[in-house]
Amino acid sequence: MKTPREILLQRHQAAAPKLDAIRHDALKAEFKVRQASRLSLISLFFQMETAWKPVLRLLWQELIWPCRQTWTALAAVWMALFIFNVSQRDPSELAARKLPPPSPEAILAWRQQEKLLAELIGPASPGDAERRKIFLPKPRTENAETVAV
Repeated sequence: MKTPREILLQRHQAAAPKLDAIRHDALKAEFKVRQASRLSLISLFFQMETAWKPVLRLLWQELIWPCRQTWTALAAVWMALFIFNVSQRDPSELAARKLPPPSPEAILAWRQQEKLLAELIGPASPGDAERRKIFLPKPRTENAETVAV
């Protein structure tokens, strides 16, 4: 005895090649549409490359060319500011960068001076830091719980 599943599969087995043909045609049409859109995007990109030239020419004619004296004056001011900035650099900074690192004897002398200074001043009192505790308020949700209880 055949199961209902086997009966249904046997009935529709003849439709499988027709369905495959329909699926093949649909996919072929979709592939052609996507390929055409991909080609149109590529051609649009190359057309945009040539479309920038008139836009740039229009910007030049409308914005820069009528005010060329103003743009020239602005460029001259920027050049003057740049020259002034370069001339105001401190040569001692450049000399400090070129100095060699300190000798080990100098480092030893600085450490001895720091130790002597620490002995003269004395240790810092830790009580000052403990006295100045920072008040950090709790979130309001925690305060609400304590009030509600």
